[in-house]
This record gives sequence, C-alpha cells and structure tokens, in this order.
Amino acid sequence: MDNTPQPQETLSEYVKRIRTSLSLSQNDLATKAGIHLQSLGKIERGMTTKLNSKSQRGLALALQVPSEYLDAVIRGVPMSATDILKFCPHCWTPGTTLEEIWLLPRSQFCFLCGTGLRNSCTQCNEPITSLKFRFCPYCGFPYKASKDSES
Repeated sequence: MDNTPQPQETLSEYVKRIRTSLSLSQNDLATKAGIHLQSLGKIERGMTTKLNSKSQRGLALALQVPSEYLDAVIRGVPMSATDILKFCPHCWTPGTTLEEIWLLPRSQFCFLCGTGLRNSCTQCNEPITSLKFRFCPYCGFPYKASKDSES
C-alpha cells in the first residue's frame, strides 16, 4: 500500500484513503487516534484543515504513517517517501519530529551541526520510510548508529 500523500491530495482525502485501506471505521480510527469521532468527521468532510500536535501525532500513529506525511498534506506540499525522511544522526532525538529544513529536497547537511543528513539505513541501505521507531525494520540496525560504532 502506498501511504505517501498524492499530489494535490487534501487532508480530508488523505485521511479517508488511508483509513479505508486499513479497513478501519471512523469510530475505530477516532478511538485509536485518541480524538473525538466528531473531530474525525470534520476532518474527513474537509471542515478541518489544520491539526493540533496531539491530534496529528494520534492520527499518524493510528494511520501508521509518519506525522511528516500529515504535515505535507496540511501544507499542500508534494513529496516522495525518500525525499521527506531525512535526519541528522547527531541532532535528531528518536520519537521527536524532524526539523522542517531537513525535509527540504535541497537539504543535504544539518543546519545546526553540519553533519550529512541520512535518508537510508547505514547498515542495509534501505530507504527510511518511517521514523516511528528507533531501528530499521529491514535489518534491525539503530538509525542513530553508524556502521563503525556497531563493529
């Protein structure tokens, strides 16, 4: 399933598409996301176009997508999975959101420390598709570790 936001896709369309692909009812999604059913209904009807951080985190978790995907849909910015998920291995703390400037397609280095940004696992070279966890889902290698430090 491609859970990457499509070009021109609204928050309403995106949430509804991912929810139905996961075979979740509105009630199931609202419960998993920790938001009111009425709030989810407003989102899916296009009456809500912005999300507070708690709702965004809850929806991202329940929809099994990075919260950066919801950010992109809300801002109306096109993206691809490999372009969006880049992080500084020194400055990023697992479980926190990424710095917006790291997500720009032209960003190659951290604006805070100058370290090269990562968009793939250093062990198996698979692209990073979610930063929900601290480890690569393909090989189990920690995202923040370098190949040298794990020898």
